[in-house]
Amino acid sequence: MSLDPRLPAGWPALSFREAEARLTAPGAPFAIATVPIRGVPTRIWTTAPPTLRDLFRIAQGHRDKTFVVYRDERVTFAGFARAATALAHALAAAGIGKGDRVAIALRNLPEWPVCYYGALLAGAIATPLNAWWTGPELAYALQHSGARVLIADGARFERIAPHLAECPALERIFVTRMEPDDRATPLSAVIGPVADWAALPDRSPPDIALDPEDDATLFYTSGTTGRPKGAVGTHRAAATTVMAYPYSASRSALRRGETPPRPDPSAPQRAALLVIPLFHVTGCHASLGAALYGGHRLVMMHRWDAVEALDLIDREGCTGAGGVPTIAWQLATAAREAGRPLPSLESVTYGGAPAAGDLVRALGEAFPKAIPATGWGMTETSATFTHHQGEDYLAHPESCGPPLPVCEVRILDPLGQDLPPGSVGELCVKGPNLVRGYWDDPAATAEVFSEGWLRTGDLARADDESFLTIVDRIKDMLIRGGENIYCCEVENALYAHPDVIDAVVLPVPHPTLGEEPGAIVALAEGARTGPEEIRAFAAERLAAFKVPVRVVVWDGLLPRNPAGKILRASLRTVFAETSAQNGSPSSSGR
Repeated sequence: MSLDPRLPAGWPALSFREAEARLTAPGAPFAIATVPIRGVPTRIWTTAPPTLRDLFRIAQGHRDKTFVVYRDERVTFAGFARAATALAHALAAAGIGKGDRVAIALRNLPEWPVCYYGALLAGAIATPLNAWWTGPELAYALQHSGARVLIADGARFERIAPHLAECPALERIFVTRMEPDDRATPLSAVIGPVADWAALPDRSPPDIALDPEDDATLFYTSGTTGRPKGAVGTHRAAATTVMAYPYSASRSALRRGETPPRPDPSAPQRAALLVIPLFHVTGCHASLGAALYGGHRLVMMHRWDAVEALDLIDREGCTGAGGVPTIAWQLATAAREAGRPLPSLESVTYGGAPAAGDLVRALGEAFPKAIPATGWGMTETSATFTHHQGEDYLAHPESCGPPLPVCEVRILDPLGQDLPPGSVGELCVKGPNLVRGYWDDPAATAEVFSEGWLRTGDLARADDESFLTIVDRIKDMLIRGGENIYCCEVENALYAHPDVIDAVVLPVPHPTLGEEPGAIVALAEGARTGPEEIRAFAAERLAAFKVPVRVVVWDGLLPRNPAGKILRASLRTVFAETSAQNGSPSSSGR
């Protein structure tokens, strides 16, 4: 365990196992039971909402609290609930019911959660589509899912309109934030304008029987190569995630020797800056779901800008912020340069991509009062699977935390045998938050799902307390002359350089060794560090065979998909280009 000087004297007051046992005992706030899920005994939270409709009912109880802020628009929980219910009845009246897919192609707007829950309350499978996709990509998802309904904003509708004939299952299209079009129905004709949602009739949702194991969501994986797969999540899988952050906060309090926090309706409302797309499970389940459960305010940004984010956090008194690690880095850098420690900020949480251990230090310098938090998850785990914060994170800065107590982890060798703590192998996971498989793809489902377990394709190690560290993707690991090189380890060494704000390690072909590591880095604004300086810095921290043989300094941040994953495939040509230009062991500029 790290001896970080910021850890308080006497910490931990309670061992990790003792804290977990106290919180999950029968009758405790996070009590656990074992139930069969698809024939496999699985641990569940007994206090979690069984379905997303139950989560919706919890959200209705927050009534006149502000739920969403977007530019000058403000929506209460009551307004959101009435609009979602109105849409659910309209969908039901149009013949949409259990198992039908309702596609949602919107940027982060107040309408997004309304459309998502409108579909769920009608019994349909909510199918969020990537708002960054092109017209053909959107058409593929509509075809693949067989969506009967599409709800889109103006920009997305313009992209899909030339491809509507390619989507024969599509029967109805609703649009928002665009001029009238004969091919679509204005969403406002069903739910009215945003400002009038609170005045809609207060009705009950359609009377549809929902079971925790009913299909609820169809999220497309955010892979960086190939066609995305449609991951089918159940109501229980999605609803499980809302327990993650409250549990982690309670465990941290016990470890500090404090009483775990309890819900207090009279306490000031918490608010979070939302910069993660809602069409990604982190934005939808971990952020939106948490806000509905806890009555928190979500402050949406039209487009990410670190300086504007500082202003929004100040104006709205945001207590939480985060996203992917890159956004956390940018927020910390902007705050430090502007001398704005943001006193309202209590936590900065991030995930979706590996985070360098040095990010904890950067956040502590920028936001002295904010607790850093991180976790790991994927589309197939419905977002958060591991999580830790505060002192546990400081003590394990390279780790993404331990699995939630309803989740289980195995580290397997290539023959499928369990490895001892500290060994690197393939990460396999199990829990109630796993999706049930891939839409219309039994071969892909059988390849990675078996007896309740999911083979993630990640290389990882776990310590004696199950604190998990992601080492690399199996397919991204480099082998230099028979020596394994984990890209994440090299990237973390590069991130430790004070000028490096983004980094990726990729293979450089070699005629006899097979491949060697190369690095592409982005530097902080104004930094002038050269490739050889970065290689020398890495050489002080890594074995010689792991040090990048080439370093390219990229102009701006590295290209990423909406989930925060670096688009490695699009960067693989960089080293071929630099080799052709100069053949030197290091390169700069781009």
